[in-house]
Amino acid sequence: MASLLSSSASSSSSTSLKLLHFPSAFEFDGIGRRRRRRRDKNNSLLKVTRSSLADASTLLLAAHHTVDRYIRSGMVIGLGSGCASGMAIQYMGRQLRAGALKDIVGVPTSVGSASEAAKAGIPLNQYQDCSQIDFAFDDADIIEEGTLVSVIGRRRLQGEESILQEKSVLNAANKLAFMITESQYKGGLDGAVPVLVQSLNWMEIAEKIDDLFLGDAEVWRRPSIGQADPLGGINPLVTKEGHNVLDLIFTSPILSLAEVAESLDKVDGVVDHGVISKFPCTAVIASEDGLQIVDSLPRNAMEAL
Repeated sequence: MASLLSSSASSSSSTSLKLLHFPSAFEFDGIGRRRRRRRDKNNSLLKVTRSSLADASTLLLAAHHTVDRYIRSGMVIGLGSGCASGMAIQYMGRQLRAGALKDIVGVPTSVGSASEAAKAGIPLNQYQDCSQIDFAFDDADIIEEGTLVSVIGRRRLQGEESILQEKSVLNAANKLAFMITESQYKGGLDGAVPVLVQSLNWMEIAEKIDDLFLGDAEVWRRPSIGQADPLGGINPLVTKEGHNVLDLIFTSPILSLAEVAESLDKVDGVVDHGVISKFPCTAVIASEDGLQIVDSLPRNAMEAL
C-alpha cells in the first residue's frame, strides 16, 4: 500500500510518495486537433507553451536529483528526449569529467539525446534487442496519477526522432524514471495520444480508431510542417520507419490509459502508440513546493491489492 510522507501530497494504492524540498516546472505543448464533424475555423490547432526561466531552474533540480539518486558507475543508461532529459545528460557529463561517475555508457532514445550525450562526453551505444539497460530517464507528456502509466510523443518530431526507438529503450530498462511537472501528473487526463499506423491504408485505420472512441476523442493525421488538418496538411508526417502518426485527441477525460492502450493494440494496422506501462517506474515531479518522488509498486504487488 502507499505510504504518505508529506501532508501536502496524496497517496494511492499503487504508488508511494516522498517530498523533497526543492522549488516548479513547465508544461509541454499540445498537438493539433482533428474535428471530423465540425472544423476549427481559426486554425489554432497547435498550442505550444514554453517554460519560464524559473520553471527551467526547478526542472534542472529534478534532473540533478534523478542522476544523483539513480545512476551509478558502470551502468548502461537509456538517455531520454526533452528539456529535462537534456539537463540530466549535461549533468551526467559533468559528473563523468569530475570523476564522480565512471564507465557510463549511454543508449540514446533520439538523435537529439545522442547529440547532447556526444557534446557532454558520454560514450554511446545503440540499442539492440539483447541490450542490457540498467536505468533510463525521460520526459513524459502526461502521467496518470496512481498507475504511473504515461504518454510520450506529443511533441513535434524532429529529423530522425522516433517514438518506436524511444519506447523500445524505455521498455528495455530495468528501472525507469520520468521527470515531469505537477500539472502533468493527474487523474482524468486529456489531450493527445500519438498512434503509429501503416501509411498505405492510414485513412481506413484512422476511421476504425475514430469509431472506437466516438464521442470521446478525435483523430487527426500529424503534419511534418505547417498547419494541421484532418488529412495531415500538404506535408503529412512520415516517420523514419515509414509510418504515419495519428493524434488521438481526447475531448473527454481519459478514465484509464491502460484501457486506451489495450484498445489500440487490437486495431489492425496500428504499429504502436505513445502509451507506456512500465514497472518499476518512478515519477520525479517538480512543483512550487519541491520535488515529489512517486514510485510504482511491482506489477504482481499491484494485482494482489
